[in-house]
Amino acid sequence: MVKSWLAALVAVFAVASVAEAREIRIVGSSTVYPFTTIVGETFAAEGNTAPVVESTGTGGGMKLFCAGTGDSHPDFTNASRAIKSSEVKMCDENGVTPLEMLVGYDGIVFANSKDSAVLEVTPKELFQALAKDVPQDNGNLVPNTFTHWNQINSSFPAIKIEVLGPPPSSGTRDAWVELVMEKGCKTYDWVNAMKKVDKKAYKGICHGIREDGAYVEAGENDNLIIQKLTNNPNAFGIFGYSFLDQNTDVIQGSPIAGVIPTFESIADGSYPASRGLYVYAKKEHMGVIPGMTEFMELYLSDDVAGEDGSLGDAGLIPLPQKELDKVRETVLN
Repeated sequence: MVKSWLAALVAVFAVASVAEAREIRIVGSSTVYPFTTIVGETFAAEGNTAPVVESTGTGGGMKLFCAGTGDSHPDFTNASRAIKSSEVKMCDENGVTPLEMLVGYDGIVFANSKDSAVLEVTPKELFQALAKDVPQDNGNLVPNTFTHWNQINSSFPAIKIEVLGPPPSSGTRDAWVELVMEKGCKTYDWVNAMKKVDKKAYKGICHGIREDGAYVEAGENDNLIIQKLTNNPNAFGIFGYSFLDQNTDVIQGSPIAGVIPTFESIADGSYPASRGLYVYAKKEHMGVIPGMTEFMELYLSDDVAGEDGSLGDAGLIPLPQKELDKVRETVLN
């Protein structure tokens, strides 16, 4: 008990000794990265030291954030999903207390070049296109043999399935498999029944993404995916709505289950792939690293995160005013 207390105290003093010499450090989600960068630029314009923001992916950011306290560890991490229980445990084991800020909403889009036709898809069709193994009605599971879109639906174009998307470390991928892949997977009754009996096996089927080249991991750079879509009209990409919103001159979003990805459909939750976006602050660094509280206040201010705030202009779907007020009160108090 005494030993752990002393270790925590040493860690705090280690942070304090360098607080005056270093800037705020932020890691995490590539989806939240542009929003946090905008906040960082505003923060610097107000006379503060500009934060250092890195795009490491949600999973990678959580590992760095939860690894410990002190000068060598980041102060915030961006996340395109809520923190997992395993990550909470990792933080706890390393003396880290994460403070959650829900900063807005986003949708995950399935998009292609405007030089091609819009593809209207269902979660089941997307699951069939991207799953590693495809369930059969007879209760069997077979490796995915779909190579062309028209094999899934005869009304689809006879083009090769090629989808560019995020890697396993990405929160966008975590949210995609939960919000879209799993919905399509559950349409197979025997797989849906498995969820109560063997949840691990169920997730293995529903969350598994094929590795035969039809799905291409494009890293944490969503802008790179958009560039590749403009060069290949037959390819599709998976990324956050804000990147679609900023590039509507060259790409278009596919309706999923009949709902087009728009600001309104994501805000009201009718778009199937809607999700929350988060920033987590390290409680142990607050009051030690200069500017952390002020940065959080700026991020959650009406001028930034409000309905008419600067982040909305950048593609973030803002929280309703009452919800933003509640987040602000909970976090800052």
